[in-house]
Order: sequence, then structure tokens, then C-alpha cells
Amino acid sequence: RRLCGAGRSFPVTAAAAAAMSGFHTCARWTPRGSARETPHKVTLTKQELQQLILNAKEELKDLEQENEEAAEGTQESGEGSGLPASDADTPEGGEEQEQEEGDRDSLAEYDLDEYDEEEGGVNFGDSLGGLTVYASNEDDPYVTLKDTDQYEEEDFKIKPSDNLIVAGKVEKDCSILEIFVYNQDEQSLYVHHDLLLPAYPLCVEWLNFDPDPGRPVGNHAAVGNMTPVIDVWNLDVVDSLEPVFSLGSETAKKKKRKGTESGHEGHSDAVLDLSWNRHIRTVLASASADDTVILWDMSERKAVTCLTGHTDKVQTLHWHPFEAQTLLSGSFDKSVVLYDCRDPKESRRSWKFSGEVERVVWNHFSPCNFLASTDDGFVYCLDARTDKPLFTLKAHNGEVTGLELSSQIKGCLVTSSSDKHVKIWDILGNKPSLIHSRDMKMGVVFCAACCPDAPFTYTFGGQKGGLRTWDVSSISAVNAAFGSRERLQMTAPWSSPAAMAASCNVTDFAMES
Repeated sequence: RRLCGAGRSFPVTAAAAAAMSGFHTCARWTPRGSARETPHKVTLTKQELQQLILNAKEELKDLEQENEEAAEGTQESGEGSGLPASDADTPEGGEEQEQEEGDRDSLAEYDLDEYDEEEGGVNFGDSLGGLTVYASNEDDPYVTLKDTDQYEEEDFKIKPSDNLIVAGKVEKDCSILEIFVYNQDEQSLYVHHDLLLPAYPLCVEWLNFDPDPGRPVGNHAAVGNMTPVIDVWNLDVVDSLEPVFSLGSETAKKKKRKGTESGHEGHSDAVLDLSWNRHIRTVLASASADDTVILWDMSERKAVTCLTGHTDKVQTLHWHPFEAQTLLSGSFDKSVVLYDCRDPKESRRSWKFSGEVERVVWNHFSPCNFLASTDDGFVYCLDARTDKPLFTLKAHNGEVTGLELSSQIKGCLVTSSSDKHVKIWDILGNKPSLIHSRDMKMGVVFCAACCPDAPFTYTFGGQKGGLRTWDVSSISAVNAAFGSRERLQMTAPWSSPAAMAASCNVTDFAMES
């Protein structure tokens, strides 16, 4: 069994996920000017630290209890099959023993047991006599950079021309949310800070929402993971140990295990994708492996609507860029469902495709059109008012895991895939043509995202090689195809003055549906 959250395919077991060390599963850009110039640093009192330790102990107890219940269920199923537990354990134990013996044989040639008895060894103490030790860097003539505090302070501050990239990362058995700072003018990219996550991240969504009613805007990230819980983190706080708030709980998962209905309490399985409603800013939509889509009221921190238009895992969804009530979702059941959330049970329509739907995205340049990608390598473009696709494109030889339209250049589409390639397409006039293809040398490419302020700059997360940004305008074929096209940008009502100033030389325009 596998989970393919928003186009990312990886095993459910922790051991299998840990085997792919250091891979980025999801990424999202934030607009310029959305972050605080100087982020807050968390300082804990002794009482707060003690309370965190107590909370952690309670969570560990709950986890141990869950593991015991799961083990009892496994034991009961084993007894029902008539096979003794020792028979099931024997093959695995044998493999471990063979591996240990192989390791010993490979090390035997180095004779490490007699290493300390060899003659002619080097006395490392003799080589230290000519070294000179200085009390500080100021006295050392070989240290040219005397004081690094100034540079650290400069890197800590967020400039108005900086974008943040929020990326989920799995490093062995550790899950992290990394916050990168990217500056297009300086061509710089570095990790500003990171946050420790409770489970493997599957999706991330930026929120210009603050739970404090007195603050009109915020800079938060909602993270979906292998659990049914959605955690919302404040990106303007460094060294945070816990999210600002969470949506859902593990109790819904326990109720499902016991065979009872969880109602609107939240999801009962992993959260595979998230989409924030930019018109009703308190609303967040989530897609889950429990076959449902849930609409959350973040101001109340509760689920308000559960959409059940699919019969299998829902792994992608996207709010319409101009219509607050219109939502798209794609599923393992090879369908895309369009909801009018004012009456989602009655007002909806669906389309069937050739494979499991990996990604869906609205075309913000043609608001009636949307794109959908599948696990058999196809990309479809459809008009939401009709049944037949406007075009069908065999884009890749594997799952199309990334489906990103340029934020400002009409017709520029970038796709990524499990076939390790990223491709740039011109889909203007619904006549797709391939402009450029590149093997990213990242293994499987799990995610792609376009910068909202730099329309040719994309970021990719993959199986290896870390998070990468790529300015596709550096390719001559891309420049020839898109260089002369007008840049068009939607202006959100909550855009900050700093972001507006940084986005000069861009033509604003309004779209009608």
C-alpha cells in the first residue's frame, strides 16, 4: 500500500520512508513583503518548559497505547491464520543475521582488532609543537573575517525583496519544515530557520491569515502529514516548539478503527493536500486518504463541511482564483469533482480520466479552464462548462507530480514527474508544444512550485539533491517563446505595500468568469 499525497508517492511504513534520506516532499512560495522584517525568537520560562515536557510524556503514553493496540490486532490476525508468531519472525531474523555476518567479513581485511598494536605509528602530539594559538580572531593574521555577527544579523532579517520558500523535508527518521529565503536580485538561497514536525509532511499551504482577530494579515503555513491532524505554524517565529493551532485530532482515527462514525470532527487518515481560500480567508480545504474533502473554519478551528464526492483517496484540490465558492478535487478513483460549496451535495459535476489524478490547477488566465494530471503521464485541459477536454497531452512517462502555470506569463506551463524530468510547455491557444526538457538529476521529482513575484522562477523538491530553484528564462528556447509576452499579475486585496513596490513594471488586470 502506498500514499500519493498531492502527486508524491512513498511508502506508508516509517522504515521505508527513512530509507529515502533527505528528500523534500512538498514546497510553497510566499509573496514578497508577507514576512516580518525581524522574526521573533522563542524564549521559554522554566514553567513553560516543564509543561512541554509533561505534554510530551502524555503524547508518548498515547503513542505506546496505540502501538500496543495495533500489536494486539496483529497478533489476533496471526492466530486466526493458524501460523505461529515465531514462523513469521524467522525470515526477517535470518536476513538480519546474514547481513551482520556479511559486515564482519567485509571488515576483516582491515584487521581492526590489531590496529593499536602496529609499529611505526605517528605520535600526533609531536606534530602540534609548531602550531600557534591566538586568544581571539582579532589577533590571528590568517583570519580575514574578524566578526561574523554582522553577517548573521543581515541574513536573519527579511528584506522587502525576499521571498520565502516553505518546504517539507524528511531526513532519516526526522521530519522538518524548512523556511528558505530567496532573493532574485542577489541570486541567493539559504535556510533561514526550520521547525521540527511530528510526522512526515505530505503537503504545505501558505496562509495570509492570523488567528488573532486584531491582526488583519498573517504569515502562517498549514502542514498536512501522515496523521489526520493539520498543524498551522507561524513562519515569523523562530525556534517554535509547537504549532499555533491544529485542525482535527487523532480521536477521529481511533473512532474509524473501532468502526464508529467521526462526523465532522476531522479526517480519519493522512492529509494529502491543502488549499486556502483567498477570498474567504478563514476557510481552508483539505483532501485526505479517508476519501473525503473537509472545509475548515480556522477562526473557530473546526470542520464545517465534509464533501464525499469521491470513492477513493483524494490527493489534490484547488480553490478557484476568483470564485470563493468553487472548489476542484482529484482522486485515486480517476475522477475530478467540481463543487459549488454553497450547496455541495446538489451542485457538483465530475469528469473521468485515464488514470489516478495527481494534480489539479485552475488556469488563472482563463478562469473557466482547469488542468489535471494523472499517474499515467497525461495532462488534460478542460473547460468546466463542457465534458470533453480542450486538449490531451502525453507529457511524461510516469506520474505527473507537478503541474504549475507561471504566475504572470500566459501559456507557460511547467510539469515535473517521477520519470525524473521537468518539462516546459507553451499551451497558448490550447495547442501545447514542448519548449524544453531537463533531467534534474534529483531522482523522482515530488513537487514543483512557481514564485508569485518572479514568473520564470520555479522550485523543485525531489528524492535527492535538496531543494532546487531554477530560473527557466536562462534557457534560450524559453526566452524565444515567452520573452516578448506581457507580464500579467492578479492583485490580491490583502497585498502589502512592500510586495506591491517590489512588483513594479507589471501590468495589473482583472479577469471575468
